[in-house]
Amino acid sequence: MMTMRRTIDPKAAGFTLVEMMVAIAIGMIVIASVAGTFSAQTRQNKAEEEISQMHQNVRGALDLISRELMQAGYKAPGGSVTGVTYSATQLLLQADLDGNGTIDTGSSSLEYIVYAYDSSNNRITRKLGSGGTPEAVADNITQFDFAYKDAAGAATTTSASIRKVTITITGRTAKPDPSYTSNGGYRTYQLSVELVPPNLAL
Repeated sequence: MMTMRRTIDPKAAGFTLVEMMVAIAIGMIVIASVAGTFSAQTRQNKAEEEISQMHQNVRGALDLISRELMQAGYKAPGGSVTGVTYSATQLLLQADLDGNGTIDTGSSSLEYIVYAYDSSNNRITRKLGSGGTPEAVADNITQFDFAYKDAAGAATTTSASIRKVTITITGRTAKPDPSYTSNGGYRTYQLSVELVPPNLAL
């Protein structure tokens, strides 16, 4: 009877416990490194999204206000309209868009528009008509200023003398960025523009 012997080559044996532990340790280091990179990249992407949204927020608000401000003072020939009414707390715009000689102050009228800063909610509001409900046009706003100038470029508080309006809006990110140490982690963005509504000079 023939018996077969199985020889085990020590070189072909499996991993030793030490080798397994070393392999696991290396794997854990690689995973931790990848996870850290992914986490950092995710935070960076979120911060960039916040900044992009902040820019769009400020630009969108300034664009809307600018377009409506440029219509201020429009009137039919021979008509009389106070296009911009002086106020330190709100921006009141009037325009006789339908040319009927009067300003419609109804709650949905685009002939009477009031912009104001709601400091308790950090937002700019827009109200149609004298009795309309203020609605937010931009959130996360820390500053909404306007200054009035006459035809010579001097500051004025007289509504009839207003020919130029400077608008300044400062926005901030909705959430703080942990990697940004200034301003409590909130990044800010400011835009300013000086406009000369053509109808105010008529």
